Amino acid sequence: MSTLDDLPPLRDVIAQHGLSATKSLGQNFLLDLNLTAKIARQAGDMTACDVLEVGPGPGGLTRALLHAGARKVLAIEKDARCLPILADIALHYPGRLQILEGDALAINATEHLTAPIKVVANLPYNVGTELLIRWLTPAIWPPFWDSLTLMFQKEVAERITAAPGSKAYGRLAILTQWRAKARIVMEIPPSAFTPPPKVTSAVVHIVKRDQMLFPANEATLTRLVATAFGQRRKMLRASLKSISPDIEAHLTGVGIAPTDRAETIPIEGFCALARSLDGSK
Repeated sequence: MSTLDDLPPLRDVIAQHGLSATKSLGQNFLLDLNLTAKIARQAGDMTACDVLEVGPGPGGLTRALLHAGARKVLAIEKDARCLPILADIALHYPGRLQILEGDALAINATEHLTAPIKVVANLPYNVGTELLIRWLTPAIWPPFWDSLTLMFQKEVAERITAAPGSKAYGRLAILTQWRAKARIVMEIPPSAFTPPPKVTSAVVHIVKRDQMLFPANEATLTRLVATAFGQRRKMLRASLKSISPDIEAHLTGVGIAPTDRAETIPIEGFCALARSLDGSK
């Protein structure tokens, strides 16, 4: 499939506009419209949803989202060189594509979107994790989005979805999985991109939970997990000593051995420990 619609193939569009990926913007263009269509499908039915896309570049995924029936796509693009290309797509899908030029970290996208909202993006590598954390830690939960379908470096995707006991398990896994259900839905080789990155990419599909997986105070849990994984090679009785002088009693009280290490403790265990610490105040 060289094209999703009557618009020109992406390679021709890029050549016509003299566009090349800029390293400082974390750009790697995905030109295979078969792949962009497959990514769009991972987000599920979008016909009754607004979709937020960050870093659309020349619009391969944008076209796939619109072709898949998204009610509206809000595309936030920092690179002014891409705006004429996106404008051509907007003309092809009248009234369904809104383009905002600027930094997604500085734009309040919710002002331009109507629920239900999905986020689907091939995120620039240099801001991907920061955007994810922002979307996972709003002031009020549930968040503005129903699901996130995001492309990351495979290593980051594995950290998001990691299970206890694995090398990748840590703060990012707990941050995500306490609030949402996350799974890797596809991998994409470097050869699919222009220019090819040095690493394999992966798409993660994240669905919000209406309530957190286990009860815990967010500030306490965040501090606890950050401290535990900040010295992940140490036993918990040592790594968490700064949290409480009675940390061993709290650990044993919730069924965690003081000699355990952070990477072996499931989310439920950290939440129980957070509740124990809060109860002692």
